[in-house]
Amino acid sequence: MNRRGTPEADLQRAVVQALRVVLPRTAIVHHCANEVTEPGPRGAKRQAILVGMGVHAGFADLMIICDARVLFLELKAPKGRLRPEQEAFRDAVLAQGFGWALVRSLDAALGALADHGFTTRIAAPVGRTAP
Repeated sequence: MNRRGTPEADLQRAVVQALRVVLPRTAIVHHCANEVTEPGPRGAKRQAILVGMGVHAGFADLMIICDARVLFLELKAPKGRLRPEQEAFRDAVLAQGFGWALVRSLDAALGALADHGFTTRIAAPVGRTAP
């Protein structure tokens, strides 16, 4: 289902559906809803509540846990850019030895799985080899 004006949300839905098919059934694919889109004082108050409950600025869109591996995926539209908070999150995750990937397409998401050694129920995309 494509919705106008939400390319990142459309991409995320497609990626989540594909991950549920290609990863082992024991895999955990999680999205942390870490921001309130409601404008004004009410939205700001809700966001403050979430931050107080442990929401982390810049947290990746998806976290995949499977077979003792963790991979964070940040999904962006073709021209989307990382915010400074997202860059800081990426740097912190990588410094701790976890996987992180910027994803702009379904093929890139599947390629990130292969690049980070995840076992899937499909072959690696053409031109890529699993490490």
